[in-house]
Formats: sequence, structure tokens, C-alpha cells
Amino acid sequence: MDQTALPIVVMGVAGCGKSSVGHAVASRLGGRFIEGDAFHSASSVDKMRRGIGLVDADRWGWLDRLAAELKAAYERGERVVLACSALKRRYRDRLRLGNPSAGFVFLDLPPNEAAKRVSSRNGHFMPDSLVASQFADLESPVAEGRTLRVDATRPLEAIVDQALSWYASGYASASLGGGCPSAVRDSAVL
Repeated sequence: MDQTALPIVVMGVAGCGKSSVGHAVASRLGGRFIEGDAFHSASSVDKMRRGIGLVDADRWGWLDRLAAELKAAYERGERVVLACSALKRRYRDRLRLGNPSAGFVFLDLPPNEAAKRVSSRNGHFMPDSLVASQFADLESPVAEGRTLRVDATRPLEAIVDQALSWYASGYASASLGGGCPSAVRDSAVL
């Protein structure tokens, strides 16, 4: 498999820096950045704006659209970096339907820092009142294959460097072996 077809999903709770990290990683890889939030339905965005957390039924269509985007990128041989909360294992598995070789960069952030960051950002539909529900839904991916846990309180460039190093070595080489992501245990905690 051509390494350009190996997608990276930058994941974590609201405020962890998914978009900033995803943009920077995509730029440095010469790939395309996919903003997962842009794929939410209007009704889901409206719910979040009103401070109502999403349930699985709200997320399935969104995850299917993102998986289709990953699949289309793979079929074109396009390198992509997706920013998506991917809070639960079953959500990550849904994304893997688009490309089983997807690797996940988990931006791990303490709840108080996430709430602080979300409350300080302008123009985003996610209110800080929903941060606690994100942590309630979060199922840590660190035991899953092709997963890198990163301390999201580190500087952006350090996070990006760490993700790119992982992609170029551990993730990329493990992915070239093929097979089911859950069968590959190359998780790294740095």
C-alpha cells in the first residue's frame, strides 16, 4: 500500500486542538485536511449550539460521511488528515470502514483545560457546557492499534513533530503490513 493512502485521524474532546494539529500535520505532509465538524448535519449543529449533547443516533450519519471521505481519498491515493472527536471505540471502528489502515492521534487533555479552551474560542458551535459530556463519552483509544497518545498541553509544533515522527516510523511501517487494525498492537504513549 502506498503510504500516501494512510490517513491520520486527529481525535479527542472539544478544545484539545484537533483542527490546529490536523491542519499543521496535513500541511507538513503535503496532504489535505478534512474538518470533521463541517460534515455534521444542520440539526446536530443546532443541538450543540443549544447545549444539547449528541447521542449515537445523531453521530452515525456524520461518521458514515467521514468514512466515505476516507474511502474516496484512499481510492484516489490521496493523503488526508481528518479532525474528528472519535470519542468512542465504535465511532473509530465506523471510521475504519472507510480505510482500515487509519491511524489515530489522540490529543489527551485534562477536563479543566478543555473547558478553558472551549470557553475562550469564538465562532464555534460547541459551548463549554458540553465539555463534561465529551469526557463522559470518551473511551480512551490507547490500547487500540495504530494509536498515538499525545499530551495536548504541549506546544503545537512539538505535538506536530511527535505525530509526524510516529507516522513516518511506527504507524507507517505497521500499516504496510496490512490486516485488521485491532490485530496490530503498535500503540505508542509519548
